[in-house]
Amino acid sequence: MPKKSSRRRGTLLAAAVIGTVLPLAGAGAAAGVQPFVVGGTEASLADHPYAVYLADEKGNQFCGGTLIASDAVLTAAHCAKAMSRNDMRVVAGRQDKRTSAGVTAEVRKVWIPDGFQRPESGSDVAVLTLRDSVPYQPAKVADQRHRSLYEAGTRATVLGWGRVKEGGDRSDYLRKATVPVVADDSCAKSFESFDAKSMVCAGYAEGGVDACQGDSGGPLVVGGTVIGVVSWGEGCAQAGKPGVYARVATFAKDIAEQARHH
Repeated sequence: MPKKSSRRRGTLLAAAVIGTVLPLAGAGAAAGVQPFVVGGTEASLADHPYAVYLADEKGNQFCGGTLIASDAVLTAAHCAKAMSRNDMRVVAGRQDKRTSAGVTAEVRKVWIPDGFQRPESGSDVAVLTLRDSVPYQPAKVADQRHRSLYEAGTRATVLGWGRVKEGGDRSDYLRKATVPVVADDSCAKSFESFDAKSMVCAGYAEGGVDACQGDSGGPLVVGGTVIGVVSWGEGCAQAGKPGVYARVATFAKDIAEQARHH
């Protein structure tokens, strides 16, 4: 059985930045191999203008993110810790990474919950404050008023530029896939470390559709509201192993406070 892993970009870049190659996040990855959403289709930024990606100073994508204010991006804590703030960039408005569309912003500040240790321990959220505002519509952030969005069976959309399958190629353009929210008790049976307070699962019992390496930090949305942040899993799109996302509503107060910060 594959080891639990964050869904960070599995390339030599990540290995160089972090200093080691994590299971699945880097094992078997080759230079130039790109990561996307498993079982998905191409997505349009016209429908999801808040979808952004994180890159190094050379433009190499390694994680995803969600614009939640003109100068604030929600992502995963493990993504925010993967690279120094000075070397990190946020690319917005660029559906196809091969183009020069959109804007690239530097990061002025990084917020990570004090309790974060590793993805499977929970609290895998972060907010990046940008040096400059970007001209794209942000997503709404789920809070305690959005409990219904976390009900089992709710159809949500995961977005990202990650691998098409374990060890597969990556997409040059944004991808999306529809996945149902999984009941907390069911997810707890799939993962011993599942914490219903800080995590939510989404996926099909038979597998086949999921986020994968390179999608970390990207959004799980219902309509224009982000309810989850791609965090970790066992492999990609395996039967009985749904994707695990940070439960955004749990951290809504802190996220809102950071998004208001200038």
